[in-house]
Amino acid sequence: MIRTVDLRGRTLSKAQYNLELPRATLNVAEAMVLIQPILDRVKNGVEADLIALAEEFDGVTPASIRVPQKALDEALLQLDPAIRTALELSIIRIKKVHNDQVRTDKTTTVVDGGTITEKWVPVDRVGLYVPGGRAVYPSSVMMNVIPAQIAHVQSIAVASPPQKEFGGLPHPTILATCALLGISEVYAIGGAQAIALFAYGMDGVCEKADLVTGPGNIYVAAAKRSLRGVIGIDTEAGPTEIAILADSSAIAADVAADLISQAEHDVIAAAVLVTDSPELAAAVEAELKIRVSATKHSDRIAIALSGVQSAIALVDSIEQGLDVVNAYAAEHLEIQTRNARSDAAKIRNAGAVFIGRFSPVSLGDYSAGSNHVLPTGGCACHSSGLSVQTFLRGLHFIEYGQQAFTDIVDTVVTLANAEDLPAHGEAMTARLENLG
Repeated sequence: MIRTVDLRGRTLSKAQYNLELPRATLNVAEAMVLIQPILDRVKNGVEADLIALAEEFDGVTPASIRVPQKALDEALLQLDPAIRTALELSIIRIKKVHNDQVRTDKTTTVVDGGTITEKWVPVDRVGLYVPGGRAVYPSSVMMNVIPAQIAHVQSIAVASPPQKEFGGLPHPTILATCALLGISEVYAIGGAQAIALFAYGMDGVCEKADLVTGPGNIYVAAAKRSLRGVIGIDTEAGPTEIAILADSSAIAADVAADLISQAEHDVIAAAVLVTDSPELAAAVEAELKIRVSATKHSDRIAIALSGVQSAIALVDSIEQGLDVVNAYAAEHLEIQTRNARSDAAKIRNAGAVFIGRFSPVSLGDYSAGSNHVLPTGGCACHSSGLSVQTFLRGLHFIEYGQQAFTDIVDTVVTLANAEDLPAHGEAMTARLENLG
């Protein structure tokens, strides 16, 4: 069901470890070519074109792309009370964590009379994408909306694919979660066309956004890559992935269940166990055989686990295992070792790190308080997950008085001339001609 990669006795580079543990093939460049006609239709189109795209790709004809307020109110009214309670508890925890991410303005006195103030200013408008497809993601509504609200973004819009079963509206749990969070601007649109709508805007339908965030399929990722620059993006989210670093103290049933939990998302989801215990590896394999067949989405899980992107990697030691997982830079990384906390302190590259037996990825997906919109595909070696910071920009405000200015004139003129940009220096010396 899942392949074994034996890394024992081998000291490899970061690149070599990644060759041993490849991700699933995902040809975003090819998808970019396929979606270009869609982007053009949205850029030059009207609402009827968006509805036609929904008919073509979602098999449903929305009455309008903008979801009426009545539909949002009704979805919240009809929401299962148990689900509402779970959402409300998760919202409290997510707000608590993200409130601590708020940045404060800082003024630095460079010299007497010369200051630089860095202010953190939110983007004016964001488009938040919530995927549809195989699952329903109210959790993604929370993870996108809450940090944007805490950042004080003034204009927030959500897009989610129209659903046949719900008359061309997004799933009612998505709508209810939007309503619970006070979001009234919601669009029944998915895929590349949703990203294009946020990027270009459309008269009478949707105002252009400055930034788009949220996970999606390969066509959403391709649209983000194509439109980057027209609109800001968070990241090109790829298939979900979990890596687990475990020793013989880990419980095989826990490890197997956690691998399965992420394989449940997609047939190209990645599930990787790195362990120095052959006995644990064998026990996990045995558990997978039992548990996969017993769970609801067993077919897709089995395909994901048997794919090249999933593996059990045997290592000589936890130290080598740390090298492997740091090279892999997983979206989700669990540490299930005897010294989980100290081992976790050695992690440099991961989207989020889950420490110990009682911190599974599923907890972070919903209710830990952390954000689940995380870098995939190895991007955790250079990128962070979604946060309040995603929606903020650091602006420098420069203010020098006369004396501080005159003290630095010669330095600036020297550097300007060194770069053969004398007019830069002249912009400085011109001020010396009319000093009070």
